[in-house]
Amino acid sequence: MSTRTRLTLLTATTAVVAMAMTGCVAGEGSVAPEPTEGAEWSDTTLTLDFATYNPLSLIIKDQGWLEAELGDDVTVEWVQSAGSNKANEALRAGAIDVGSTAGSAALLARSNGSPIQVINIFTQPNWAAIAVPTGSDITSVADLAGGTVAATKGTDPYFFLLQALAEEGLTLADISLQNLQHADGKTALETGAVDAWAGLDPLLATSVYNGAAEIIYDNVDFNSYGFLNATEDFITNHPDLAQLVVNAYEKARLWALENPDETAAILAEVAGIDIAIAEATIARTVIDIDNVPGDAQRDVLSVIGPIFVESGDVPNQELIDAALDALFNDTFALAADPNAIA
Repeated sequence: MSTRTRLTLLTATTAVVAMAMTGCVAGEGSVAPEPTEGAEWSDTTLTLDFATYNPLSLIIKDQGWLEAELGDDVTVEWVQSAGSNKANEALRAGAIDVGSTAGSAALLARSNGSPIQVINIFTQPNWAAIAVPTGSDITSVADLAGGTVAATKGTDPYFFLLQALAEEGLTLADISLQNLQHADGKTALETGAVDAWAGLDPLLATSVYNGAAEIIYDNVDFNSYGFLNATEDFITNHPDLAQLVVNAYEKARLWALENPDETAAILAEVAGIDIAIAEATIARTVIDIDNVPGDAQRDVLSVIGPIFVESGDVPNQELIDAALDALFNDTFALAADPNAIA
């Protein structure tokens, strides 16, 4: 049944409220919203983000699937996220209903009281690494001791940096951290204002491609998944729209796998980068993955969580544990139907 047929809120509210309140993890009592002929959409506006680190969001926006499904009944508003921290800020402020972040950033936000849950996994990217200016004397993470490093707090490159330092027996106290947004970190590195940068694609790939920087440390295991998050208020009161968004994401995943060149072209246009850089970025991104949030993501975040406590980003491990128990909501991902989008 096409999601162009408007969905009813009544049949879904009880199940989704229960899940939001109990913080069910994947597979525990998941019940998807049930469509009913002739019912109205549960809201007149849907606000979600798009980001160059989330290629599926770019496809959905470019193709106009949500607008086509919702017609004149619901206004779709797109807000660009410059980084996971900005997406989390917008979610917490109620400025967006659905936002894309790194998994680590979602855990940090939930641990510090933001009422969000992950409703879909969009990619498993290798999007963060540590770079230095080309020709730098710094050739390893150990060489960062005593140096100045740029990173955006609350994003995967920041947590990548923490893990890389810990692997060498170092902490933030051993470096001078410059908290800069991703684009500003790139500029700081290229102008020599910092010694190193924990960067994010496609900005990182651009700097390397242009010969301004070189990567000294890259570890896919230190990158967390791409999380599609929604506020609990949105999940509880607008499950029909949440399901529509997840359906669109699954259609975008299939579209990206079938159209890699077009996917790179969309990224290049939005990010304002060379097509070769966009192609390299997409190549470093695993798109063909299980979209259901659950054990695979929890395992990654269980390693990252204690680092948050050690760095002072979260007061104690109990908050991490509680966040992990409440973060995953598999309701919509389990029911995802890309064919429901016309």
